[in-house]
Amino acid sequence: MLDTTTRFSHVKPADTPWRSDGLRDFFLYKDLGVADATAGRVIAHLVKANSAPDKGTGWHRHEADFQIVFMTKGWAKFMYEDQITLVEAGDCVHQRPGIRHYLFDYSPDMEYLEIVGPADFKSVDVPAVCDVPIAAPWK
Repeated sequence: MLDTTTRFSHVKPADTPWRSDGLRDFFLYKDLGVADATAGRVIAHLVKANSAPDKGTGWHRHEADFQIVFMTKGWAKFMYEDQITLVEAGDCVHQRPGIRHYLFDYSPDMEYLEIVGPADFKSVDVPAVCDVPIAAPWK
């Protein structure tokens, strides 16, 4: 059956600005038009570093059915549960629903594509899983 609840979407780089009013104030976000085209079933946005890591994201999980992070530039260090995970340009991470994680360090040029369903997913703070390494200062 043909899905008529979604629309075709084509967003060029100049079509949407980088915004600072996203989930984290130390990142900038660029909407790629997918949430609107899918009537909120999926969001796709670019995320990039806006300032040096200070305290990171804190321990949290997402209330989402699906989430991937594809690193397009630079690198980021995450704690996924009790494992340090270095995600570098070209890497793709599927974050299973509910996985507890903490983004604690990233390069000045870090940029990634994040795709999440549903678009209005929630971020929920959780108790610390383990100690988190200190971020390296930017030079």
